[in-house]
Amino acid sequence: GASDDDPSGIATYSQAGAQFGYIASWTLLLTYPLMAAVQMISAHIGRTTGRGLAGSMAKCYPRWVGISITFPLLIANVINLGADLGAMGDAAHLLLSGNSLIYVAAFGIICILLQVLLKYKRYVAVLKWLSLALLSYIATLFVVHIDWSAFTRGLLLPTFKTDPNYWSMIVAIFGTTISPYLFFWQASQEAEDLKEKPRQEPLVKHPQEAKRADTRITLDTLIGMAASNIVALAIIMTTAATLNKAGATSIESSVDAAKAIEPLAGQFAKVIFATGIIGTGLLAVPVLAGSAAYAVGEAARWKVGLSREPGEAKAFYTTVGLATVVGMLLNFTPIPPMKALFWSAVINGVVAVPVMVILMLIATNRDVMKQFVIRGGLKALGWIACAIMFVAVIGMAVTAFM
Repeated sequence: GASDDDPSGIATYSQAGAQFGYIASWTLLLTYPLMAAVQMISAHIGRTTGRGLAGSMAKCYPRWVGISITFPLLIANVINLGADLGAMGDAAHLLLSGNSLIYVAAFGIICILLQVLLKYKRYVAVLKWLSLALLSYIATLFVVHIDWSAFTRGLLLPTFKTDPNYWSMIVAIFGTTISPYLFFWQASQEAEDLKEKPRQEPLVKHPQEAKRADTRITLDTLIGMAASNIVALAIIMTTAATLNKAGATSIESSVDAAKAIEPLAGQFAKVIFATGIIGTGLLAVPVLAGSAAYAVGEAARWKVGLSREPGEAKAFYTTVGLATVVGMLLNFTPIPPMKALFWSAVINGVVAVPVMVILMLIATNRDVMKQFVIRGGLKALGWIACAIMFVAVIGMAVTAFM
């Protein structure tokens, strides 16, 4: 949940608040049950089968299906990763001065070393502590003036426009909130935890553990996704109350949002907003690189897993390193950072549709899930999430054509 609010997400939510004020807030109320359902389904696949999502895909479908799903995911992750590193470098420059590209390289190297050198349990602990960076966006709310009546209307009354920019923003919000890399990450981490806890087995082998696992997954996911969306809502509220109100409807990066907030809400707001970018980036970059490596590795049937030693899973760790390095190098190109951040979210929204369909087909396949196929409300919410994401993408395409 915390890694969902990466610098790409921060930029998208900031742009939504700056450009459209509070009227995009309803999207986060809608996405909460949908993203929670999709993440629960991803977790159930990992816990039930003992494999990540790409591994289950490889068992059910021809290799070309896995490649056609994982390749766009890899592209989207690398763009997202590079944009996140760029935003982190700019945030460090804003706080400390110096060359932002040096910070980009330093953050990239730190993220690679965290994954390669730290033991799995220690690495997970580091990520959990980094999630506290999200509190900076809650803190920012206390130093800005919120128009609560306008916010309530925006949250409870969905607004639809024929403006293609608005539909692109809706797809970007959906794409950065219900992100494909999170599906792969959560399923893979359920499988990783089984390796770390030898007494636990996949549910297809030990069905007696199902009730306890289901309760834990449900509680864990509901809390994590709620935290993610509350923070996203705080960012939209902050930028709507400051940038949109002041007429600053276009920002070039998440760091520009931090800069623009200073004259409207003070130095403290700017500092904690920028600090949050670095903290969430350090959390999200390893997740982006790791989920890409899991997806590619499982599709290619390599040995994968952060619980494995580097020498045991060379191709997996090489993919982690290459994804991060390529993302770093994107920052040496003339691509505007805000465009990279925003369009990586749009790409995620488009890629999410086929990934979610495959996810649902696996979760309802008795050959894979045995008696643990998803049913009832969770199954319905999963298919509703697929349909809504598809409608948003079609809406973007139609309004752009018009």
